[in-house]
Amino acid sequence: MLSTALGALIGSAIDGADGEDSTADGAIIGAATATVVRAIVPLVFTYAVGWAVLKGLDSAKDAMFGKSGD
Repeated sequence: MLSTALGALIGSAIDGADGEDSTADGAIIGAATATVVRAIVPLVFTYAVGWAVLKGLDSAKDAMFGKSGD
């Protein structure tokens, strides 16, 4: 909840810097961006950790048994 409100405040401030119209649309975009980022970051982190584990296991297998595929 706090990240959504913070995203709305930041989006509103960025949108208000140009001075053309109201800052409501910037607040909506900022809140939506914060919500999407809050959902995407754990997925990306999980994928990166999984990739690193698989890469490490592959390297360990190659070190123990030699490279395969030659």
